[in-house]
This record gives sequence, structure tokens and C-alpha cells, in this order.
Amino acid sequence: MTTGFLPINRHEMNVLGWDRPDFVYVTGDAYVDHPSFGVSIISRVLEDAGFRVAILSQPDYKSCDAFREFGKPRLGFLVTAGNIDSMVAHYTAAKKKRTYDYYSPGGKAGRRPDRATIVYCNRIREAYGDIPLIIGGLEASLRRFAHYDYWSDSVRRSILVDSRADLLTYGMGEKILLRIAQLLDKGVPVRKIRDVRGTVYLCHPQDKLHYDVAAEFDYNLLKHDKRAYAEAFGIQYKNQDSVNGRAIVECYDDKLLVQNPPMPPLEREELDHVYSLPYMRTYHPSYEKEGGVPAIEEVRFSITHNRGCFGACNFCALAFHQGRTVRSRSEASVLAEAKKITELPDFKGYIHDVGGPTANFRYPACQEQLERGVCASRKCLAPTPCKNLRVDHSEYLHLISEIEKLPRVKKVFIRSGIRFDYLLLDKKEDFFRKLVKDHVSGQLKVAPEHCSSPVLRCMGKPDFSVYEQFRKRYFELTKEAGKEQYLVPYLMSSHPGSTLQDALELALCLKRDRYAPEQVQDYYPTPGTASTVMFYTGMNPLDMKKVYVATDYHEKQLQRALLQYNRPQNASLVREALVRLHREDLIGYGPECLVRPERAESLIKKKGQTDLRPSSPSKKGKAVKRAAVTTGATGTAAHKKSNRPASRGSSKKGKR
Repeated sequence: MTTGFLPINRHEMNVLGWDRPDFVYVTGDAYVDHPSFGVSIISRVLEDAGFRVAILSQPDYKSCDAFREFGKPRLGFLVTAGNIDSMVAHYTAAKKKRTYDYYSPGGKAGRRPDRATIVYCNRIREAYGDIPLIIGGLEASLRRFAHYDYWSDSVRRSILVDSRADLLTYGMGEKILLRIAQLLDKGVPVRKIRDVRGTVYLCHPQDKLHYDVAAEFDYNLLKHDKRAYAEAFGIQYKNQDSVNGRAIVECYDDKLLVQNPPMPPLEREELDHVYSLPYMRTYHPSYEKEGGVPAIEEVRFSITHNRGCFGACNFCALAFHQGRTVRSRSEASVLAEAKKITELPDFKGYIHDVGGPTANFRYPACQEQLERGVCASRKCLAPTPCKNLRVDHSEYLHLISEIEKLPRVKKVFIRSGIRFDYLLLDKKEDFFRKLVKDHVSGQLKVAPEHCSSPVLRCMGKPDFSVYEQFRKRYFELTKEAGKEQYLVPYLMSSHPGSTLQDALELALCLKRDRYAPEQVQDYYPTPGTASTVMFYTGMNPLDMKKVYVATDYHEKQLQRALLQYNRPQNASLVREALVRLHREDLIGYGPECLVRPERAESLIKKKGQTDLRPSSPSKKGKAVKRAAVTTGATGTAAHKKSNRPASRGSSKKGKR
């Protein structure tokens, strides 16, 4: 009896009547057959084309025995670390081991190795020698060039070199892997596959290349010369467009690493087909005894309606992975998926999200992108919107309204990122009004990230005044709708460009707005982002200007403490920061002060009190609540502490 899932062991393969699979797909995640997981999409696309794919999920990597589970596949191995980089999955921004893994059964950590792609490939080579080996997914995609690695504090070689794989696929891989599979099926040797867009390969210096080359770099220079490294990233970033991107070459002693230009994104009809495939929409039943796979909870009743993001924040890897060109599914396709969700046995009437990297994008930023590609020298929205930007929420609004009409649907929420600066540009306000009235589940999460103009420029974000304008209008519309709803602003400490003075500016802004964040994201330098290059080199790779970087761990602690100045455990750090900044005037009991004097803190601890001054807790609570409605503060319950990896380049969505 078959389960409807692809086989995860030899017994399930035998039940299907296969003698062997065409591909064995090795992944560092548990097997979840849902279109928010890259392994599921690629395997279903290959299955739809007639290929047999077996899933080897979280194999025991300490020997090569587990990699022989299905025998030798007919065409080769596909390898991915999973939905996020394995190092991000394992370590916090402070490089401390995580104790929970959302992509493993029961949330149990330690089911995959550090640098999983490399480890898996080495085991496959040990088991089968010279067999076609193709790597992909977020870890491979963002580490395809020489890259700064935060965990080793060094510039590592391309992951293709270290893994000894034959091909690397980057970006969204449906068309790429289908083309590779067809060529392998025709008998083309894997080392002869050199012209497929969206791939990276190794060759000899004298070999003929298939595409024009934008630039050539030498790893031996990049690993030592920070300016050369920053310049190289800038050129790579500007060539990640399928219309105008050219090939990039890196030299590794006697080998050339060649990145072919990007594969064009899937168009609407192609996306519709991908999302119509027979996903089981949950984890493999074998994980039930361990409590299931936590990652499914966030997406089980959610729909991805688009791909790509022209917001292009510098700390986000989406520009380097999915790309800056937006494509979306048809209304019919999204409605068909919504109907499937309503038929799930545990559906309670709530669609949790209709989103993507940025929920309110449906089309490319402008008509020119379709003809000439994305602009290499400027962003669409920041620091100011491009004059060619096309702003239209009408189709998205209609789509949401149609989902609401489906039987059994009580409510449709929008929980993935709303780009508030883009929303403000829509003068009709039809979508803004409906968002506030019908699609906010008590609180709307948005990402101003900071309030300091220099920091926001380094982030590639709009000026804080834009957020203030959005916040003001949000609460006006909330009041008009007769609701009590809140904003939860994502905030980031110690991003490149942020000084201690900038952190203080944000702290004072938070105090003014009576907002006490329970969670602040400490900047995390992950591969494939412009911000990571700034962190390592002290230069912005997009304009080569110098950038201040807080690399000292203690200074990073001070910046974060300022953003959470109200926490008793941060008091000594806040005082130290204020003394450094010669702002002792903010230490005291006045309404403008951030922290009490040290002696007062000692007395409080001794007496077991929370405040030396008399106050009325009930009145204070009401005042904070009023501030939440009128100014955008949300109170301290808005954020819940989480041990989840704060990765910005998930192939699912660009969430924290």
C-alpha cells in the first residue's frame, strides 16, 4: 500500500515496484511534502516529468552506509542542506548552539551536520565514487562564490570546490534541474553539461565558455584583499538578472569556476503548474511518533502567491537567490490551492497567510524590467521610489476577496511581510483599508528595522519618516474601522553602519513611542548578502563607500541593550553605553531617563521591589494601552521569545 509520498527508504521503494530510483535526493531537513519546501517542489517537478525520485532525509552522516539505502541511482544524486543554511540552523548570531530545529522531527537539534552539503557530498563520493552529483538549495546557492563565512571568520572557497560536486544550481531550480535531468537521461556526461543557465561548474582554463564573461577573479586575492572581495561581490550582485546578467569566473589555482547567467524566472503559467502538483501538504507519516515536524505549522494553512522581491534589502539574501524580478501565480491557481486547504481535516476556517517574500507584490516593479532587466545601479524603492515604479494592489485585493468567498473560509490573514513604503504609494487606499479592516490578526508585523538615516541607507531601507507616515495612517484606519489593533516593528541592532550613537537614537525613539520590544534581532552576517560584505570589509559593495561596523562582541551587546533599555538585566550595559556617549543625563529618575543609577538598582534588588517611586499600576497600564493605539506602541507582549533561526533567505519566504 502506497502512502502518496515519495519513498524515503528501500521498503517504500519496493512497494512502488522500482528496481532503483533515477535520483536520490539527499536533504538535511525532514521530508515535508508541501510547496513551501524546496525538496518537495523539485522532486514533484521531476516526478511530473517522468523521473523516479527517492528522498534520503537527514541520513546518518557519520559513515557512508546510510547513503546506500536505495542502491546506486540511475542518473545521480541531488544534495541540499535543507530550507536554510545549516550553520544558520545550528547557531545563533552569538555563535551559540541552538537547542531546537524547526525542520527536524520533534524539533530535535543535531540531526544534520554543520556544513551539511559538503559532508553529504563527501559521503556520497565515499559510497559511489564518480557518480553525477548536483548540489542546490539555499546553502549551495548563497555559497556559490568565494564567500565570507561568519562562523570561521574567513573567506571560504566556493562550496562547489569544497563539496567535490559536479554541478551547482543556484536560485529557484525547477527549470534548471529539469534540464539537467533530461540531458543526463539522454546520456550526456555530467561534466559535459556546461551551457545550462543557473548552474555553476568547474573547468580547465583553456576550456571554451558558453557565455560572455562580466569579470574574472582570483580566490587567492579575494581571501586576503577586502577591497577586491567587496568589488567582486558588487559585480556578482549586478549580474544576477536573467535579462542582462553575464557569466562570472573565479580562478582556483589550475581550475576555473564558472557561473552561467541566471535562469529566467518561471512565468505565471509555469508557476501555476508547479503549485498544481500532487503535494501531500504535510510531513511524512513516519515522523508522527516523534511529534511531527514543527515547520509545517507555520505554512500548513498558508499560500505562497509570488516569488522574487524588488525591495532588495541589503541584509536579505533574496536578491541573490530568488532575484529582484517578481512573478506571481494566477488567481485561479491560488484559489484552487485555497480550496484544497479548506478540505484538510483539521482546517478551522482560517487561511493564515496569502503572501511570499513580500506579500503585496504581484508584478515586476516596472515595464522596463521585462524588456531590459532590473537596474544594476539603483533599487526600486530605496532610498526613494523610482519614478518608473508601477504601484497597483487591485489584483491582490481581488484575489484576497475571492478567497474569502470560498465555503468554510471564515477569515484570511496576511502575515508575511507587507512593504509599507510601497503600500503608501498606492493613493487609492482600497487595499490599505481592507488590510486593516479584515486581514490583521490583532497585530501587523512590519520591518522599519531602525530609525537612524545612515543605518537605514546601509540597510537599503526607506527613511524612518516613511514608517512614521505609515504608522500614523494605520492607526487612523484602525480607529475608523472601530478596532483595537497593533503594530509590531521588526528591529535590528548592530547592523553595519550602526554606531553606539545610532543605537541610542533608536532607544530614545522607542521610549518616546512607549514601545518595549521583547525581541530584537542582533545582526547576523549570513552568506550572499551585501550587508555581510559590509560586516567583513567595512565597505558597501554597491558603491564602495566606507561603513562603520561594530565587530566587537561587547559593543554589539551594548547596542542591543540600549534597544531593550527597560530590562533590569541590561541596566549595567545601558549605563556603560550612556557613559561612553557622555549622556549621563539619561541616567536617573526623570521622564526622559533610560535607566536608574546603579545605587538605586542595588536597593531595588535588595528590597525585592520593581520601582522606588509610588505609582498606580492600573493607570500606567491604561496609559501604555492608549499609546499603543495612538502612536504605534504595542506593549511588551507583542513579541514572543523564540529560538528560531533568523534567516532572511529562506526559500519559503523572506521572514525572520
